[in-house]
Amino acid sequence: MRMYDIIEKKRDGNELSYEEISFFINGYCRNEIPDYQAAALLMAIFLRGMNERETAQLTEAMANSGDKVDLSPISGIKVDKHSTGGVGDKTTLILAPIVAACGVPVAKMSGRGLGHTGGTIDKLESIPGFRTGLTRDEFIGNVKEIGLAIAGQTGNLVPADKKLYALRDVTATVNNISLIASSIMSKKIASGADAIVLDVKTGSGAFMKTLEDSIALAEAMVKIGSSLGKKTVAVITDMDVPLGNAVGNSLEVMEAIDTLKGIGPEDLQTVSFALAAKMLKLAGMGSEQYCSDRIREVISNGSALKKFTEMIERQGGDPRVVNDHSLFDRACFSYEFISPQDGFIQSIQTDQLGVAAMVLGTGRETKDSGIDFSAGIVLSKKTGCRVAKGDLLATLYTNREEKIKEAVRILHHSFKFVETAPQSRPLILAYIDKDTINLS
Repeated sequence: MRMYDIIEKKRDGNELSYEEISFFINGYCRNEIPDYQAAALLMAIFLRGMNERETAQLTEAMANSGDKVDLSPISGIKVDKHSTGGVGDKTTLILAPIVAACGVPVAKMSGRGLGHTGGTIDKLESIPGFRTGLTRDEFIGNVKEIGLAIAGQTGNLVPADKKLYALRDVTATVNNISLIASSIMSKKIASGADAIVLDVKTGSGAFMKTLEDSIALAEAMVKIGSSLGKKTVAVITDMDVPLGNAVGNSLEVMEAIDTLKGIGPEDLQTVSFALAAKMLKLAGMGSEQYCSDRIREVISNGSALKKFTEMIERQGGDPRVVNDHSLFDRACFSYEFISPQDGFIQSIQTDQLGVAAMVLGTGRETKDSGIDFSAGIVLSKKTGCRVAKGDLLATLYTNREEKIKEAVRILHHSFKFVETAPQSRPLILAYIDKDTINLS
């Protein structure tokens, strides 16, 4: 088998066999196929596309390229959740302890942030002492004993994706449904869960900017999961507005804790509880209404918060942060960003809000950059709110005083105002399973 022939075949719009796809993935991971040939095939796929079978088999080959997590020692149905990324998206910190408190084990491997979107691992590491680098025995043991563990991804989980994504990033072949879906789902398949809930974000703060594109990506991922024996559903959620009010690592953890106490922002509760209900339903807990009722129960009786506290303690963190937020690192400087005019907030360019937070220190420009756990932005007003000139819109926090001016400039361009109240749209825009698409 020759790589030349595989490139030519896809260039001409023909289907690749599983053997050809595996030859490419295995050869590229072993450095037997040079970057220029891999890039040529990626461009052919980008231009010609892949059908459902090819996409599923590409995902499977990528998932098999490195280590796979064996969750069989954990009893019960293991349900994973994945978000395509957004600004202020701290739902994992909320739904994982909720689901565990309801009796469904959560063994979750999460990633770090890059660019304007935050990462669950960075947020957890803002808790003093919290360890995300668990051994396999620690990871499995924590789930067996308290029903919950969230850890960083292993170094050799889906190495094919790491190599291919780096190449796609510099060859203008990122934005292709088959390549995006296989990248995401290969990691989910390798992570060992029995079922998967996908939170596909749409809007200005998301990778997929339109509802149509988000549905297409969700459909592709649901079909991949189903074809590979994983019960998979997707929820399309709004990211035209930041989720919750806090953007930044420790700020988001504090907001997640408040939500587990039942006093978090309404939009954050709505999305987190909806995703948790889907996870419980896939785990066989009962009807959606029953699962929603159980979620409210574990919030009101404190067992979800207790589960989060147990996880912190098991992973070396200081559990006192749950009731004493002063134990988090605090930024040296703050700045109040006020409204320049009267009116209604028509929109917030959410990705730019994420960039402003990154300028303050919340994110990393490269994978090796350091971050400031205490930096971030807390919104006082969001899209649809009526404001008067001089009202507080947001408070900025940073240890880099010299960066405040740049962040404020970005925020000035991010907020748009109108004279009449803008029309709102629902937080949850669609539910997708292997058979149906239900629009809200």
